[in-house]
Amino acid sequence: MFFKLTLLFTLGPLLEIYVLIEIGRLIGAVETVALVVLTGIVGAALAKTQGLLILRRIQAELHQGELPGDELFNGLCVLVGGAFLITPGIISDVLGFLLIVPASRTVFRELIKRKVNRMLQDGTFQIWWR
Repeated sequence: MFFKLTLLFTLGPLLEIYVLIEIGRLIGAVETVALVVLTGIVGAALAKTQGLLILRRIQAELHQGELPGDELFNGLCVLVGGAFLITPGIISDVLGFLLIVPASRTVFRELIKRKVNRMLQDGTFQIWWR
């Protein structure tokens, strides 16, 4: 796990920097910075809107006496997507938008649900609480 995290936090930023440099060569440095800022602003607004919609649906499901399983996973996707969007970079912005947009979020939600179910069946799902 440590090795995977080391790769993620080392290669991820290096790949982001490489992509930003290449985009800067294509469209210019100022335009690249403007693109990153614009995607951050639009992404934050989209994350807020989607997050509030999910929160309302969770409240409605709870009010009807239902457990909001899918909506909780949707909320997780939007939360992670929002974090990606406020992180400077093009790759993280693409991932963030994919996690926030409802059509593509469904794919991620189902992948997460399958992973959690597998972990629950294997007995490897753990929650740390202090």
